Amino acid sequence: MPAAAARVVLVTGVSRFLGARVANTLQADPGIERVIGVDTVPPDASLGRTEFVRVDIRTPGIAKIIASAAVDTVVHLNLVTSSSVPRAKVKELNVIGTMQLLAACQRSPDMRKLVVRSSAAVYGSSPMDPAVFTERDEPVEAPRSGYAKDAVEVEGYVRGLMRRRSDLAVSVLRFANFLGPGVDSPLTRYLRLPVVPTVLGFDPRLQFVHEDDGVEVLRRMTVEDHPGCYNVAGDGVLLLSQALRRAGRPYLPVPSPSISVLGDMGRRFAGLSGFSPELLRWLTYGRVLDTTALERELAWHPKYSSEAAFADFAAARGFVRGGLASLLGRA
Repeated sequence: MPAAAARVVLVTGVSRFLGARVANTLQADPGIERVIGVDTVPPDASLGRTEFVRVDIRTPGIAKIIASAAVDTVVHLNLVTSSSVPRAKVKELNVIGTMQLLAACQRSPDMRKLVVRSSAAVYGSSPMDPAVFTERDEPVEAPRSGYAKDAVEVEGYVRGLMRRRSDLAVSVLRFANFLGPGVDSPLTRYLRLPVVPTVLGFDPRLQFVHEDDGVEVLRRMTVEDHPGCYNVAGDGVLLLSQALRRAGRPYLPVPSPSISVLGDMGRRFAGLSGFSPELLRWLTYGRVLDTTALERELAWHPKYSSEAAFADFAAARGFVRGGLASLLGRA
């Protein structure tokens, strides 16, 4: 729908891969006067004309930046999913940080738009799940721990802001797992394990969103007005066994309790600090999203299907077909 151009945009989590890519994309838009990126650590790569400010969104400093720069649009990408960060700190960053940020947005007279990165993990993963989740569906088993529970709380605080500031255009995006050449996440570290453990007796249906498509959705939500809650994923699904075979990854089905033991191998080989409960449930039961609402709202279709997103990731990592997968898993 038509919208006044975003002029001063603040991007949280700008030192991570998604925040950096979104900031670089937005700064190329001639209609945006300033892009301000905030994070607790400096970015590894240059952000171009994006202005980096080192600030912890859990502190009142974020309100000072929003007020002094007359920020009119906030793109909140600071959802931490890493299992390598202590859980207490992750919850503070995700939930307390969001509360401080939203409070600053509520007080600012210049604010008119908020774009929030959420996660499809809010739906949970359960053997009783519907075949496909729409935005109207509630989880059969609500997430009880980890970043999935954080995402549920974050969305609750966002709805509270919407009630208090009905003038804001608020977009909440429930992303499937990101994949692509630049993605480093618990999922990509799992896929890089020397032997990938899978849950014996289960072959979950998985969806992915390519990083390019995710960035494009965030760009469109920022420069246009599309209020609402939307699922974001590539078309189609892959069974976990299909994905591992196509990438030539050696994998071994094991009983669920043994997964965490094998996951400890990743501490040395892939930087994976065990398996979070939400990742383990996803690798057991999977999850599939209906993206009709997003595609209809944007009149847009993702460039990469789930299969193509996985293939691009696998090619960038140098994975090959065949190998020990044929010995450790069924075709």
